[in-house]
Amino acid sequence: MAVKIRLRRMGSHKRPFYRLVAADSRFQRDGRFLETIGYYDPMKKPYKLQVDREKAMQWLNKGAQMTETVKSLLRKEGIVQEFNLKKTSAQSSTKSEKKPKEDSSSGEEVSKDTEK
Repeated sequence: MAVKIRLRRMGSHKRPFYRLVAADSRFQRDGRFLETIGYYDPMKKPYKLQVDREKAMQWLNKGAQMTETVKSLLRKEGIVQEFNLKKTSAQSSTKSEKKPKEDSSSGEEVSKDTEK
């Protein structure tokens, strides 16, 4: 199941209001969704955006992909930068944990011929 973080349109005619939701990519735009992450109101000046950072980070860590519009909105909130920072720090820590194995044969070699 491919999960996307995208906008779900709500509101009345010519008065759009959006919810940021995590949804299966196969579902309709305004159809079923897994969880609501926040909302976006472009009609207010300046626009109003509220995002639950913990939920957004949780879905991104699970592998959810963002649409372009959501990515630009989350970038303005600093969530994309925070996710990328955590991702790169996690990758660098796993690389430092993997040390090359030392060879255990430090001078003592047993020949098979002498064992017979």
